[in-house]
Amino acid sequence: MTSKNTICLWYDGTALDAAKFYAQTFPDSAVGAVHRAPGDYPSGKQGDVLTVEFTVMGIPCLGLNGGPAFPQTEAFSFQVATDDQAETDRLWNAIIDNGGSPSACGWCKDKWGLSWQITPRVLTAAVTDPDPAVAKRAFDAMMTMTKIDIAAIEAARRAMA
Repeated sequence: MTSKNTICLWYDGTALDAAKFYAQTFPDSAVGAVHRAPGDYPSGKQGDVLTVEFTVMGIPCLGLNGGPAFPQTEAFSFQVATDDQAETDRLWNAIIDNGGSPSACGWCKDKWGLSWQITPRVLTAAVTDPDPAVAKRAFDAMMTMTKIDIAAIEAARRAMA
């Protein structure tokens, strides 16, 4: 790894599976080096995959197979800016259809417990609109959604008060 700052994500023996899924699903993502444990450790044996170097959309990550002690939490998530409904649907569905679970307002969790925000750029523009009434309508619409519906956000943005 050459990056000075790398995100370390903790897995319970599934870091390589997760890294492969991310590399297949997200653009500018890849699996790099796989490092095996030189000796036994609390959650594994010598020769088991200990760490996996990978990138997610250009962000360097390290998957650590540290065991079940520290599960993923919503306190950390990847926020993915999407350009249209097709991209939003593709990424959301890839996560959900691969054992993940939906949440509210564009959030979902992959099967390893890692949280993702699949966020259309249209949504970000709408909820930060300089007109507070427009921003509120878009925000209120978002609050009713799981996966973001761009057409509904745009309709809320255009609606008359």
